[in-house]
Amino acid sequence: MSADAEIRWLPVREVGDVRMGKQLSPASREAEGQHPYLRVANVYEGQIDLSDVKTMGFSVAEREVYGLRPGDVLLNEGQENLRMVGRSAIYKGAPGAYCFQNTLIRFRPGSEVLPGYAQAVFVRWRAQGVFASIAEKTSISHLGGNRFGALLFPVRSLDEQQRIVEMIDVLSMQERAVEKSLAKLEQLKIGMAAAQLASIELGRFEDVIERGPQNGIYKSASSYGMEGTPIVRIESFRGGPSDFTRNLLRVAANEVEVDRYGLAIGDIVINRVNTPELVGKSTAVRELVEPTVFESNMMRCKIRADRAVPAFVEMWLGDMLSKKHFRVRAKSAISQASINGEDVRDCPFPRLAVTEQLAILERLAAVTAQQRLDEAELAKLRDFKRGMVNDLLDGST
Repeated sequence: MSADAEIRWLPVREVGDVRMGKQLSPASREAEGQHPYLRVANVYEGQIDLSDVKTMGFSVAEREVYGLRPGDVLLNEGQENLRMVGRSAIYKGAPGAYCFQNTLIRFRPGSEVLPGYAQAVFVRWRAQGVFASIAEKTSISHLGGNRFGALLFPVRSLDEQQRIVEMIDVLSMQERAVEKSLAKLEQLKIGMAAAQLASIELGRFEDVIERGPQNGIYKSASSYGMEGTPIVRIESFRGGPSDFTRNLLRVAANEVEVDRYGLAIGDIVINRVNTPELVGKSTAVRELVEPTVFESNMMRCKIRADRAVPAFVEMWLGDMLSKKHFRVRAKSAISQASINGEDVRDCPFPRLAVTEQLAILERLAAVTAQQRLDEAELAKLRDFKRGMVNDLLDGST
C-alpha cells in the first residue's frame, strides 16, 4: 500500500476548530475584565514569547470563547511579510491564562489530530508557500480563517502522527541545546568585553560612521518570489554574527535599487522597527555571494575603517548599554517600537583606537571561534531537520 493511500485529506475545519481572535478596539482597552491576550508579536515559528503581553477587556463568556488551552496551535493571520503569514506555535500554558487577538488564528485539533503533527504540517505549508498562495495580499497580507479552514489536511493514523512528532522532537531538542550554547557563549563574550571596557571613555557612534544611517528598500508583497535579488529582512538575523549567504528571500529589484541599497562587506545593519525587545538588534556583514539588498525596516551604516572594526561595532551594539539606549529612545506603537537615524548616531560608543579594538577582539577570539563552530552545527542541524520533516510528511521515511 502506498503512503498516499494511508492518508485521508480533509478540510482543516473538519479536523479541528478554526477560530479568529477578538478584535482590539479603543473600548476594549478601557473595558472591565482586563485579561492578557496573545498577538502576532508573541507568536514565532515553534515558540510563543510571553515577554511583552498586552491586555484588553474580555467578558466571562468571551474568555470561554477566546481562552487558550494547552495544545492549541496559533497561526499569524496577518503580516507585512507575505512569507511570514501562517507562522505557528503550540500554546503550552495554563488553560484560560491567555486569550488571543484577531491577528491570530487558533486551530484546536480534534480527536484525530495531534497538536505537534498539526504544527509540523503548518510549518511545511508555510515553507512551501501554501499560505502565501491563498493569502489576501494588501499592505498587510491576510491568511483568513475561511481560506485556512478550507485547506486539505493530511490525516494519518495517530500512531503514525506520534512517530513523526517524536522524531521531530528529538531534532528540536538538539537544536535547542545548540541555541542555548550559543546564547551562553554570547553572554560570556559580552561579560568579558564589558569587564575590559568598564573604564573606557565613551563618545557617540556617529564618530565612527562614514555614511548613514540609511533606511533600506521598501517592496510590496507582490515583489517577492523565488527569483530576484536576495534581501535581508528582520527575520534574517538575531543580532550578532549572521550568515547572509543562504536562506534569504528574493525580491524584484532593478540596477539602480541594487546600487543604492546593496550591502557590502563591513556594513553594519541595524533593526529600526521590531518588537520593543528586539529593536536595535545589529549585525556586521561578513560575507556575500551575490548582490544583496536590505529592507526598509532596518538601517545600514558604513563604518570608517580608520576608526572602527565592524566585528567590534557588532559586539558593542549587542552590549547591554547599547540595548538600553535603544529601548529608552524607541518610539512605541501597537506591538512594535522604532528608532531613527538620530537615535543610532547618539548611541554611546567607546573612544578606542582600531588597534585597541582589535586587541579586545583577539582576547575574545576563543569564544568567537566556538560560536562559529556552534553556528555551523546549528545550520547543518536545521537543514537536516528540514529534510527529515519533508521525508516524514511525504511518507518516504
